[in-house]
Amino acid sequence: MARKKDDERKIVADNRKARHAYAIESTLEAGIVLTGSEVKSLRQGKATIGESYAQAKDGEIVLVNAYIPEYLMANRFNHEPRRPRKLLVHKREARKLASAVQREGMTLVPLRMYFNPRGVAKIELGIARGKKLHDKRESEKARDWQRQKARLLRAKG
Repeated sequence: MARKKDDERKIVADNRKARHAYAIESTLEAGIVLTGSEVKSLRQGKATIGESYAQAKDGEIVLVNAYIPEYLMANRFNHEPRRPRKLLVHKREARKLASAVQREGMTLVPLRMYFNPRGVAKIELGIARGKKLHDKRESEKARDWQRQKARLLRAKG
């Protein structure tokens, strides 16, 4: 019996607003360079990636403005909560992402941060295009219609 993919991961932070504000073209999994106190803090599950984004800098992809709170037991060895964190992707992928952001006006949006089955911290990045207000309304109408349709089918069936 195969388990669901999400059952294997321990999700730490989820950016639910991203799918509303952006049209996600594709997704990509990347590792994160973290200090020990950051990993301990993530295991407590208090990170926030709602207002963060990723950008290309000097051939590397960097996660900016992600909030990982200080780990209280780390005292003087603690980390800065909003420091830029390097993301681990292959060089070819980094170049591809940088060109997509530069040429096509795309944005790198973190969708969720999690620990994989081996216990390694990963982040799921979405290559996205910003939605206009009318696009957001349109997707909301479609979602409402799907919900109504499901209700009607449940009532009749």
